[in-house]
Amino acid sequence: MPGLRIISGKAKGYHIKDVPGDSTRPITDMVKEALFNILADDVNGATFWDLFGGTGSVGLEALSRGAKFTQFSDNNRHAILTLRQNIATTGFVNQSRIISADAFMLLRQTPAQSFDYIYIAPPQYKGLWKTAILALDEHPGHLVEDGWAIVQIHPKEYEETSLMNFTLIEERKYGNTLLLFYEKKAAVSG
Repeated sequence: MPGLRIISGKAKGYHIKDVPGDSTRPITDMVKEALFNILADDVNGATFWDLFGGTGSVGLEALSRGAKFTQFSDNNRHAILTLRQNIATTGFVNQSRIISADAFMLLRQTPAQSFDYIYIAPPQYKGLWKTAILALDEHPGHLVEDGWAIVQIHPKEYEETSLMNFTLIEERKYGNTLLLFYEKKAAVSG
């Protein structure tokens, strides 16, 4: 398998390290390209949270394509070390923040910042994506109005989930990867 790389933008062609072991499942170039084709120019100036950071591939791709800032979080020590190396390699140290903590704990906290996009790609087959989207639904302030939560799972993992603050607006399947796009509902004043 070819090494991980940044596909487009300022850091195009930079190779990034994978996290040792089998605790992460990096996004394929095909799926990453499709994702950023969907986001298109909306990436420019946007803020991202790569919730289960792993290699940082998605957050770094966003920065390479003009995002203003990416927060990476992971609770795996090897992932944190890999993230530090990959951020330094691509030159995005000043536009990045790494948080070494449990994603679910972070989602349940009062938001310190609201993001345009939160990318949720947890370990597969454990229902963690659903736990994450439900926690985000309880604390929607992590996303700006009309912000998106994007979930990456295996299609077999998907189950319809009732949410109060988010609407599933798009599903895209690429082989054994399913991307779910949830948009934050506009606040109802009253």
